[in-house]
Amino acid sequence: MSFVAKIYRDLKGDRAIWIIVAVLTVFSVLTVYSASGSLAYQLSRNTEYYLMKQVVVIALGLGLTYICYQLNYLKYSRIAPLLLLISIPLLMYTFFFGNAVNEARRWINVPLIGLTFQTSDFAKLALIIYLARSISSKQDYIKDFNSAFVPLILPVLVICGLIAPHDLSTAALLFMTCLIMMFIGRVHIYNIGVLFLFGLVLLAMIIILGQFFPEFVRLDTWTTRLTDFFTNSDGDYQIRQAKIAIADGGWFGVGPGNSIQRNYLPYAYADFIYAIICEEYGLLGGFVILGMYLWLFFRCAAIVTKCPKAFGAILAIGLCLNIVIQAFANIAVSVHMVPVTGLTLPLVSYGGSSILVTCISFGIILSVSKYIEHASMNKLEFNEADE
Repeated sequence: MSFVAKIYRDLKGDRAIWIIVAVLTVFSVLTVYSASGSLAYQLSRNTEYYLMKQVVVIALGLGLTYICYQLNYLKYSRIAPLLLLISIPLLMYTFFFGNAVNEARRWINVPLIGLTFQTSDFAKLALIIYLARSISSKQDYIKDFNSAFVPLILPVLVICGLIAPHDLSTAALLFMTCLIMMFIGRVHIYNIGVLFLFGLVLLAMIIILGQFFPEFVRLDTWTTRLTDFFTNSDGDYQIRQAKIAIADGGWFGVGPGNSIQRNYLPYAYADFIYAIICEEYGLLGGFVILGMYLWLFFRCAAIVTKCPKAFGAILAIGLCLNIVIQAFANIAVSVHMVPVTGLTLPLVSYGGSSILVTCISFGIILSVSKYIEHASMNKLEFNEADE
């Protein structure tokens, strides 16, 4: 038996999700190595530096995936309140004192190691785990407005409200994920509509705040992107270059490392990495990436139907939706279906905290699927013993 076959045999949980993780990480390493040439030129470094950095981050991320997969997923319910309490002051600190990159305060410096961390990535994970815990613990009276719904909406509005001024797209997608989690968790549709209205009111308040304090709200950036999307059918410079990359790739691509548009497309290694994948690996490569995220969604939907505990089901689908919705949003930007958002392609784009948090999310999902596998095996053994 080969080494790979032995590892595959020993891995528990949903093996399809393990395959998805493997495929996405391979694409990440290959495409980041190819697309980081412009970044290396700007900072007077070679592309091997970014290749090694990406490999190290992915290796660390896969280690976190394995650790989270080994832990009983019920332990995440116990630490959910602590994670949420940590995330709120982190977001507040980032809001006022974070590193400003392209007029957005999303990152803070990590002491001693000299790296930056995007606090919204941690906050998304914390909120989803906490919301899954809250929804599952209130299933007996989940449709009651005062005792069940009111405690759910406060953390959602606080976290999304702190993220939105400097990263509206992330806040909007997280808010959408929370709404879907509530729907799956049997929250009354009327209450979900109330939360949606509260979200619109919160957005209006942030826009008004941006009129008086433009240094804290990226209102001009939002206006520019929306105006470009609705008035310019060809898109801005980034979109035009992304379209050229996708068109040049055709069905089978120009080959790994042979991209031309990586030299012209801003953030080809991050926000627009999907366009480079389509250029180098063709539409077939693009469909493979799209198929991986769709496959992940269907596998997690199966977990929802099989998981005997509400917390595991809601947690798995919440983390899955956070990954899949962001992936579809990133892809939609590259093909000019939505305005430019600045969102990365999960587990594929160049990055640090985003890859690590995505790997943790995969590990937790795999932990839930492992529990389902053990539960079904124990039930089978119990039934065989009865016979």
